[in-house]
Amino acid sequence: MDEKTMVTDTLVGINGELKMFAEYITQTENKELKQCLKQMRNQSEMSQEKLYQVAREKSYYVPAAKATQEEVEHVKSILTRPQMK
Repeated sequence: MDEKTMVTDTLVGINGELKMFAEYITQTENKELKQCLKQMRNQSEMSQEKLYQVAREKSYYVPAAKATQEEVEHVKSILTRPQMK
């Protein structure tokens, strides 16, 4: 397995962990467990950011082009519309 594949696979795994932590944090009522999960999530986010930087530096990951201001405003307008019942 080459380095690019390992970095990509690890990023995918960390992103999955982050989704899992978000779900668990919102579902637990135990304050101590919630705090522990938040700390674990924060550590995963830091690892993800470091690995993301490595992937960018080595051109293993090329992000999508930046959204135009018009695209940003369009998405904002969709997300801030009143919900119909």
